[in-house]
Amino acid sequence: MAVVLIVDDDPAILEILTAYLAAEGHSVVIEDDGLAALPLLARADVAVIDWMLPGMSGVELTAHARREHPQLPVLLLTARGEVEDRLAGLNAGADDYVVKPFSPREVVARVRALLRRVGVRERIEAGPLAMDLAGRSATLHGQPLPLSRTEFDLLATLAQHPGLVWSRERLIERVWGPEYPGVTRVVDIHITALRRKLGDDAEAPTFIETVRGLGYRFRED
Repeated sequence: MAVVLIVDDDPAILEILTAYLAAEGHSVVIEDDGLAALPLLARADVAVIDWMLPGMSGVELTAHARREHPQLPVLLLTARGEVEDRLAGLNAGADDYVVKPFSPREVVARVRALLRRVGVRERIEAGPLAMDLAGRSATLHGQPLPLSRTEFDLLATLAQHPGLVWSRERLIERVWGPEYPGVTRVVDIHITALRRKLGDDAEAPTFIETVRGLGYRFRED
């Protein structure tokens, strides 16, 4: 499972790409305005951005993504087929582009390739824990692990990036979304619930480690 951000002002394109990408097991976030999409970049694993957008052009949004989120792969959708236009998109920081009209299956294939390139995994195995991200299921010692949707997304976010420290604020952006009105304490509550289900000892954790003053990380060993 990956979080795919689609920014396009064509409702038909948003609908069909959402359907195809969701069928692949991805979580899809949509926006039809370039400026409004800025805070959504932080929670995405890959961004699919249209060239022509209200608020901020796709090229400007791509350039912003490359500056502020350099590891985020960007697929640019464009009706501009000229070589110069394609180069302009790539020079702005796009990793790939698709010229309209396109097959949604081609976009799905390009997204899959970009995710492989940055190492977003579809299955995670860490000792007795196994997660099927596409199927949204988890097992511990071979037994089904009953996780809520939020618990699954939180654990998947941490486990996909072992060793990386996530602040509470960044976890909220990624799992709950940038518009979430609650307090950061909600992260601690869900981590406690996760640890209970994982049989994790907070003082000597097997999976989720607290980094004092910074946040949480999934143990690498």
